Amino acid sequence: MYHLNIPDMTCGHCAGAVEKAVKSVDSNAKVAVDLDAKTASIDSPVASDAFVSAIEEAGYQASFKKSCCGHVA
Repeated sequence: MYHLNIPDMTCGHCAGAVEKAVKSVDSNAKVAVDLDAKTASIDSPVASDAFVSAIEEAGYQASFKKSCCGHVA
């Protein structure tokens, strides 16, 4: 499970574009986009960097969410 910060999401269209970008990498991925928190959680066996690249190609910044102790969550 990957957790990403996507600070550029501001509306439902943005959330849909992020979900579409994730699905372009892995159509079977389980993705939960939280517009209010500006995050996305992705459950997929595909390498995490592929999702970051796809989201960035869609026009949004994406970075891995850090846990409370500084590790990638």
